[in-house]
Amino acid sequence: MSGKESFHDKPAHEEDPAKNTPLWKRLGWLAIIWAGSVFALFIVASLLRMFMTAAGMKTH
Repeated sequence: MSGKESFHDKPAHEEDPAKNTPLWKRLGWLAIIWAGSVFALFIVASLLRMFMTAAGMKTH
């Protein structure tokens, strides 16, 4: 248009940073985040079970 770059015009190397990252690295982050969420759920469930047992509720 006026010779200026538009907001949407990005250089080719800035198009999608995920495309420049190796697949193993992206899958590694996915596995770390998944394992962290499973561990956090385990901690919360254990705390709830501990409080319920302390309140006199049985698990059997």
